[in-house]
Amino acid sequence: MNNGLGKTVAKSRRIEAALWAQGYVHVCGVDEVGMGCLAGPVVAAAVILNPLSIPKGIKDSKELSAKKREELDTEIRTHALAFAIAHATVDEIDSINILQASRLAMKRAITQLSLPAHYLLIDGRFPLDHDLPQQALIGGDGLSVSIGAASIIAKVFRDRWMHDIDDEFPGYGFASHKGYGSFEHRKALGEKGSTPWHRKSFSWTPV
Repeated sequence: MNNGLGKTVAKSRRIEAALWAQGYVHVCGVDEVGMGCLAGPVVAAAVILNPLSIPKGIKDSKELSAKKREELDTEIRTHALAFAIAHATVDEIDSINILQASRLAMKRAITQLSLPAHYLLIDGRFPLDHDLPQQALIGGDGLSVSIGAASIIAKVFRDRWMHDIDDEFPGYGFASHKGYGSFEHRKALGEKGSTPWHRKSFSWTPV
């Protein structure tokens, strides 16, 4: 099937180009942020990039500065054909475990897209329980531009959320460590105890 996308190959990664050539116009990258945190929700994003307008510089969000992530977040939101962000709550994480909660957040994001996805590219080892054709990629945010875009969108959204939690519960350093188990965070836990945003099913060692 000829979708007139041949000229976009240089702008993209091989995985997307091959799928577009097969007729999967709405290739959707899906990624999550916050699995390893002691506090806060797990956030997932689903992004369908426009093959004719892919922002430059998209890669694994962890390899980008906060400023660059913010810039790319705006560009991705502006140029993508569709994107959606969803989350699983702390209570859901404690109830069904973090792995299942992250996958729940991913499926919620896919469901909330304004356009139907034709093919899913999932960051991680295992595919989702979903009817759409899909491929799971270990380290996908560094291999797929679509997954990379999803990782940026999810990371920026969650970081802003953690800033809000920092305002709600000052003294824990949420704005800086974003809920991960840093020395500052564990020290605050030892001195102040946990908050409603902390995952009770996770264990941590205060200092």
